[in-house]
Amino acid sequence: MKKNRFWRILGVLVILVILVIAGYVGYIALFLPNVKVKDIRVEATPERIEHGKYLVNHVMVCLDCHSTRNWTTFAGQVKPGTEGGGGEIFGHELGFPGTFIAPNITPFALKDWTDGELYRALTAGVNKQGKALFPLMPYMHYGNMDTEDIYSVMAYIRTLAPLETHPASSKADFPLSLILHTIPKYGVPQTRPPKAATVEYGKYLVNAADCIECHSPDEKGQLIPGKEFSGGRQFPVPGGTVYTANITPDVKTGIGSWSDSAFLAKFRNSTAEKMSAPVDTMGFISIMPWTMFAGMDTTDILAIHAYLKTLPAVENQVQKFVPKQQ
Repeated sequence: MKKNRFWRILGVLVILVILVIAGYVGYIALFLPNVKVKDIRVEATPERIEHGKYLVNHVMVCLDCHSTRNWTTFAGQVKPGTEGGGGEIFGHELGFPGTFIAPNITPFALKDWTDGELYRALTAGVNKQGKALFPLMPYMHYGNMDTEDIYSVMAYIRTLAPLETHPASSKADFPLSLILHTIPKYGVPQTRPPKAATVEYGKYLVNAADCIECHSPDEKGQLIPGKEFSGGRQFPVPGGTVYTANITPDVKTGIGSWSDSAFLAKFRNSTAEKMSAPVDTMGFISIMPWTMFAGMDTTDILAIHAYLKTLPAVENQVQKFVPKQQ
């Protein structure tokens, strides 16, 4: 009798645990994310539009992902006429836990979005329908930017040519499809430091450009602690695999020996003509949108360099490209 009672009690406990787990999963799936839309109105002043144009095209490089890129060219140049139309696929072949497709961000797709809904998507990762966005768009970084900068971005993208495209919806693999519901939240906006070639301003720009994500090695999608900015993140591309550069101040394997002029020249020499060269003449593909970043102000580039020089030096020798085995 005692034995039977034990099994009955155990069975009841198992059922209770299952019910608790099911209830928690159901709550996540049905009620999260719970991020409210802010009641805001953004005035599209000429100053905001111009500043937003600069941020979108040369710092945050939003159109790098939200356009179609020509991967037969060295730096995967954006195809003219596709700016903001979305459709680029980031799937399993690139190491992503699902199939994520860049949405259309032109006025054709955003015409029914309120400013509050657009602000929530950019800074908290929730779309108009209340669904969580995969942080391929680094909304956790954007949420910490100056609110005025985000308003400028919003003002500018509403001036893009309305492209009538209908990219498919993204789909995350399980269990990320569930975990994704718990990620979105508003960040804590910062005040943009004064525009000067200083460490603090450079740090702000590095956050806006999300340099850390591409220039850090990862394991199962998580950055490896202590290896930030040391390069080695791999991206399968036509013809092989490209690895991002070590941009820590390590003298042997990073950019520790680079002068300001050398760092600046790396960007200024990334002309559209050079970056549009066919892949077979360059030997490999670069995933970095060089011609976009090349349009940054000199002060901004030097501020980024000033900040990178303050990072811990991490020795990590990176082979920038490994050809596909024939």
